[in-house]
Amino acid sequence: MTLEAEARAALLRGDLPAAAVAAKALVQASPERPEGFFLLGMAAAEARQLAQAIPLIKAAVERGPDPEHLAQLARLLVLLRREGEAGEAARAALALSPDDALTLDTIGCVLTRLGDHEAAIAPFAAAVTAEPHNAEYRYNLAAASGFTGRVEEARRHYETILAADPGNGRVHYAMAILSRQTAQKNHVPRLEGALAVTSDPDHTLRIRYALAKEMEDIGDTAGSYQHLSVANAQQKRALGYDFGQDRAIFDAIEALFGGVLDGGSGSTVGEAPIFVVGMPRTGTTLVDRILSSHPDVEAAGELQAMPLAIKQLSGTSSRRIIDPETVAASGKLDPAAVAEAYLARAAHHRRTEKPRFTDKLPANFLYIGHILRAFPRARIVCLRRHPMDTIWSNYKNLFASQSAYYAYSYDLMDTARYFARFDGLMALWQRLWPGRVLHLSYEALVADFEGQARRLVDYCGLEWNDACLSFHENAAAVATPSAAQVRRPINADGLGKWRAHAAALEPARAWLHAQGIAVE
Repeated sequence: MTLEAEARAALLRGDLPAAAVAAKALVQASPERPEGFFLLGMAAAEARQLAQAIPLIKAAVERGPDPEHLAQLARLLVLLRREGEAGEAARAALALSPDDALTLDTIGCVLTRLGDHEAAIAPFAAAVTAEPHNAEYRYNLAAASGFTGRVEEARRHYETILAADPGNGRVHYAMAILSRQTAQKNHVPRLEGALAVTSDPDHTLRIRYALAKEMEDIGDTAGSYQHLSVANAQQKRALGYDFGQDRAIFDAIEALFGGVLDGGSGSTVGEAPIFVVGMPRTGTTLVDRILSSHPDVEAAGELQAMPLAIKQLSGTSSRRIIDPETVAASGKLDPAAVAEAYLARAAHHRRTEKPRFTDKLPANFLYIGHILRAFPRARIVCLRRHPMDTIWSNYKNLFASQSAYYAYSYDLMDTARYFARFDGLMALWQRLWPGRVLHLSYEALVADFEGQARRLVDYCGLEWNDACLSFHENAAAVATPSAAQVRRPINADGLGKWRAHAAALEPARAWLHAQGIAVE
């Protein structure tokens, strides 16, 4: 067995010390060749020593570009949020016409992380062609197909996976949210069968969410709520979440901007991004589609650019992107430096030369103070939806299951508390920067779509274009739970959904009412 084969075999069986020994011997024997450096870097990466892994894999690339080496370099760079370098490496790997499935799938995953779902289709499809029985590769292709509107292709790939793995909860949930179910055509019996024989907690969680979604679609509100309550209680326990974690963040933001920083601006940056913010599931994707249907506006996606810019410049050592320590440290930041860091990160997600772009990260409402200080001309649109519809829609949707942004959503009262703090923070921004944030009602959009769309476009400093009324024809990818909804014309289907569960939601409604929040 050659040293290269020995190192690869050791990596496959998880014997990292043996892999490192063989790779080092390969480097010493052939220092001019890339393989030893690459495998030594992969051993370091598997040991989670990314700071050591990346220079080693870069050394391999310098000795002769290889698509496998470039793809793995891109994967590690994106883990470190070095999106620009990751994108360059992934596209360089793709340009070398790789033919092995893992490299192709890795390239697709990096492009997906960068929000380029359309470009990810080709490498994902090639990976599936090379290894048609690999469920992970097929799932990635199915997800990208759904994001880009290829709904029937996505459904076909998901069904292929389920034929081989009937208990795959991730696929069952993806199928449930791919489109609206009907009484005549749904997967409820199959889902109930899968739930009965599944013991894995993660699969069980997703199957229950799928059942809740499909049962709500077909009008079984009691069954839907039962599955949701069990699934959410399970997820809250698994995360070990306590609302005090989010309360401390809100307290820190309000202390910083309410007492230390005023509503002035410290930057003269001219570029004006459009930030679409708000509680999740309140119409942010709809507004993003309206705006990005305009010929002068590009949808850059749900960017982490502002949270990461603040975290990076604050220099705090905590692992969380936002926490009280980071919020406090951010008060010393130069707004111009924040603008520069943000734009540098956002640039990696832009793929056109359009003059304006949207950033649709709902949680950017936490950063409005920094946004307005860094971008005095920024446009910020905050979606507002009936508090009870907001709470219900947050509670019933499975967000990124490990994301700290949405940990509150697995408990009705936690969600009500979070909404109240969101509402209070938006009031603070209004006091500090009167009129600088456009509050847009989801209900008003439904009732007077053209009038509210014109108001939105005007606020953003854009000339009116009729394409904004045809947002459902926008071909851009959608990677949120709203994908199916925003590919349909505006409708009132989402209004008042909470009332079907009014009895279960009464504690949250009564609590919000006691806080002075209108909930009728």
